[in-house]
Amino acid sequence: MVSTLESLAAPLIRIRLELLYTELLECHAEYTQFSSESEQYFKTLRDALPDQLQHTVFLYEDAQISLQSILERSIYIQGFKDALHLFSESELQNSSI
Repeated sequence: MVSTLESLAAPLIRIRLELLYTELLECHAEYTQFSSESEQYFKTLRDALPDQLQHTVFLYEDAQISLQSILERSIYIQGFKDALHLFSESELQNSSI
């Protein structure tokens, strides 16, 4: 059931998160500032490394992006489950009134 929910929700999650990031960049100054600072710091670190470590930095960044993607999906699915649970609890309480 859980894997089915995740596979069915995957396109929705991807689209929703893309919209969220766009909204954050457009409307949330603090997010935009931290995002820009983070990119600049990472670029500075990457540029300071010798050539033989550039591929390692690429692999590190790729692994971090993959971890973030897994975390985002997990958080989204858990939030969805929590909402269903709260709705279910609310329905049970309302039906016993």
